[in-house]
Amino acid sequence: MSLNDAKIKTRKQMASEFSQLWIEPQKGREDADRQTFWNSMLEKVFGIVDYERYIEYEKNVRVKEDNGDIHTKQIDAYIPATRVVIEMKGREKDLAEKIRQSDGKLLTPFEQAWRYSNNLPVEETPKWILVSNFNEIEIHDMSHPHDEPKIVKLVNFKNQYRELAFLIDKHQQRVIEEKQISIDAGNLVVDIYNELINAYTQKLDLKDKHVQRSLNMLVVRLVFLMYVDDTALFGKENMFQAFVERREPHELQGAIKKLFKVLDEDPNKQERDPYLDDEYNRFPYVNGGMFSDEDILIPQFTPHLKKLIVEDAGRGFNWSAISPTIFGAVFESTLNPDTRRSGGMHYTSIDNIHNIIDPLFLNDLQNELDKIKNWGRTNERVEMARQFRDKLGKLKFLDPACGSGNFLTETYLSLRSMEDEVILIEQGDLTGLGLNGFKVKINNFYGIEINDFAVSVAKTAMWIAEAQTMQSSQNKGIYVNRDFFPLVTNVGIHEGNALRMNWSDIVQPYELNYIMGNPPFIGLSSLPKEDKALKASQTDDMNIVFQGLPKHGKLDYVCAWYEKAALYMRDTTLKAAFVSTNSITQGEQVSILWKHLLKDYKVKIIFAYRSFIWNNEVKDMAHVHCVIVGFTRVQTDESVWLYDSEKEKPKRVNRLNGYLIDFKDVYIQSRKRILGNTDLPEMHQGSKPIDGGGLVLSESERDDFIKKYPDLSDLVQPYLGSSEFIKGKTRYCLWLKDVNPSRYINNPEIKRRLEIVVDKRLASTTDSVKEKDSKTPYLFTQIRQPVCDYLAVPEVSSENREYIPIGFLPKSTISSNKLYLIPTTERWIFSILISSVHMAWMRTVAGRMKSDYSYSPAVYTNFPWLELDSQTKEKLSVLGQNILDARDEFPDTKLATLYSTNFMPLKLRKAHTKNDRFVMKLYGLSNGTSESEIVKRLFEMYANEI
Repeated sequence: MSLNDAKIKTRKQMASEFSQLWIEPQKGREDADRQTFWNSMLEKVFGIVDYERYIEYEKNVRVKEDNGDIHTKQIDAYIPATRVVIEMKGREKDLAEKIRQSDGKLLTPFEQAWRYSNNLPVEETPKWILVSNFNEIEIHDMSHPHDEPKIVKLVNFKNQYRELAFLIDKHQQRVIEEKQISIDAGNLVVDIYNELINAYTQKLDLKDKHVQRSLNMLVVRLVFLMYVDDTALFGKENMFQAFVERREPHELQGAIKKLFKVLDEDPNKQERDPYLDDEYNRFPYVNGGMFSDEDILIPQFTPHLKKLIVEDAGRGFNWSAISPTIFGAVFESTLNPDTRRSGGMHYTSIDNIHNIIDPLFLNDLQNELDKIKNWGRTNERVEMARQFRDKLGKLKFLDPACGSGNFLTETYLSLRSMEDEVILIEQGDLTGLGLNGFKVKINNFYGIEINDFAVSVAKTAMWIAEAQTMQSSQNKGIYVNRDFFPLVTNVGIHEGNALRMNWSDIVQPYELNYIMGNPPFIGLSSLPKEDKALKASQTDDMNIVFQGLPKHGKLDYVCAWYEKAALYMRDTTLKAAFVSTNSITQGEQVSILWKHLLKDYKVKIIFAYRSFIWNNEVKDMAHVHCVIVGFTRVQTDESVWLYDSEKEKPKRVNRLNGYLIDFKDVYIQSRKRILGNTDLPEMHQGSKPIDGGGLVLSESERDDFIKKYPDLSDLVQPYLGSSEFIKGKTRYCLWLKDVNPSRYINNPEIKRRLEIVVDKRLASTTDSVKEKDSKTPYLFTQIRQPVCDYLAVPEVSSENREYIPIGFLPKSTISSNKLYLIPTTERWIFSILISSVHMAWMRTVAGRMKSDYSYSPAVYTNFPWLELDSQTKEKLSVLGQNILDARDEFPDTKLATLYSTNFMPLKLRKAHTKNDRFVMKLYGLSNGTSESEIVKRLFEMYANEI
């Protein structure tokens, strides 16, 4: 059975499993199940892993009714890539039945969807409309909207799922298939890697660096040879597989060691033994450094290892179809996952790579190529093509944190594809072109990587990319009349610490055109506490790079690459772009990093992606909120590109500041007084115990205490921090403020606990705690508990939530210093704080605790509050109370669940939507305004107040 047959069988199997899951009668509720239904189908049946970004739910559309009124309606689901509108009804609904609309019209679900579609912009007009009641799906081809629809039945879905293939665009499907093949290859590598570990550890210690390097190099070489086997680059298919198959497992150790030596010997220089066996002599000289290290240790092969190479990875898999861009990352995943995490590495999808290289240079090159292809005069077109190919061949690229080389390989593949197009324009029917005739060469691609294994992987991925482009050129009619071997030595990828190396030693700035990459994200605060050596090393790196820049210790590690790049780019036209955690464009880091770069180095941001979820290609997928920042030191008045959302088209803006907002350089500073409004109550932290656990009780400890001492139950109060407030877990504390000591002085449990407090405070390095607070162990060291009910804002909250779950608490609930308190019960203040307007401000201005939001009073005090009349406050209060009432309908559900993006109840979401719309209107913003435009408006107001 072919690989393609196997793929079809798997897809059909998944379609069958999907139908079995959804045929259950209890499923099929119109509102509750529709998103899960389509997400499941896209992911399980059609392979769209990132379905959350692929399909858009509840898409707003402004519908003009017959009487001229315009109302905002919502399309159940819309797929932008293939322009598909989906209208869902409940399982019990007949799709032919007409339903009365808000304006009194009777429309079928299809007519309802068609009506919505007619009000979409031209570029979003659907090619297909799907109507479904879970039992069946009607497919309406909008090129023939009056034809009878095709019907796909859920009970026969395994045989009909291909009817919905148009849901996925061909490019997306190709990427999905390449990804799956490359991941399958990675899984084979893991199997081989693990079996080799078993072989090595029979006699050697894997902790030995030489053994570890030998293991890594052996895996790289074996994979390279298996790839060469399936692409016949040695002139004949499966030479290596046959070489292994002919030998018994115990013979392979010596034979492979000898083969590696032969592959590194040039017969043209008489380096090979003249009496070498023909079986070895048939293998060509490889060159390129792949087999140059003769000192690697090779273990005894086991029967299972031989089977993995010959059967599973040999006959059972076709390596020629892998994507070197994806496979390089998957290959590197054979490293210990803890090693990857501690290094802050996150592997990059092809789409995400293009989010960087397209606006950095590829879009401009493609526009130039399109202009050449459409040029009318043949002679001029050919000459333009020749000049453009020369230009492509001179471009040089550096990735100073290249990992497995995926940015370099994808850029090389993209440029070589362009070069093929130009060659066809240049020469028409080609009779031959040697490899040296190609202008785009892997020698023009430079990388720095600290991990030696990743360096080997990156070089291998580049060689595989070169081999694939040769084959691709031949398939296009460009005859390549030169053998692939020996390899052209790729000297551009270097092992080392990029933050301590002189990049000019690798390539001079004036020779280079572009810097790009995905440097380590990890911040010093995120490093494991036990990994003191790594933390010290990264601290030293930051100190060396920033050379005394004030407060640079608060910056994420990735910021050092911006500093190095900015210095390297001095007096050049170089452009650079990096992926980074979104925290470097938020909170205090902006006033440290970007104020320095924009003011001291005259850096200009030339394009940016505001915060989006970064996905990778490996099993332990990292979901990190990131930004992409492109920059240069060339000063121009040209407008710049802002990608506000991956679903939206980029827009031209005048400039971008360090917060990635189209506004002048402004930096949010801490302030105690509320900006422009003195009527609002102050925000402050909750109370801090410093008690060693003496004053704080778990729920079971509290129950035991009350059981033993019921007359002292009023001394134990609920005690909440951010985590307890959001997750619905309650701790308790001894709250003895203003309590007569005679009530508890003889209580043995309280006495024991207060002794713990004294010991903790006496051991403190803070003088006031040690000398003063140790004398009052019955009190918290910092008491800020309001005397009234109050509004609580968690200090730390997940970045995956649209809204921070803030709310009111009674004065009897003691808040820890992990909650910020506003002593008020005013619902209008709550309404503003919980709005999308304030949340947009928070996401920009707040700091980060690892990747989570870290709220602070500066977010509250710097927020541009409006002067509101009593009538407006009353409207806001009603909207705020509606949100609280919607929460109250789920009394047993914790806030963490209610505010999960995927599980927020519809009634709560509608209450938030109404509140958001009203607050947006107050701030002069229309519904649907992008987050960057919201923040721009707030920055304008802020700048007018300071």
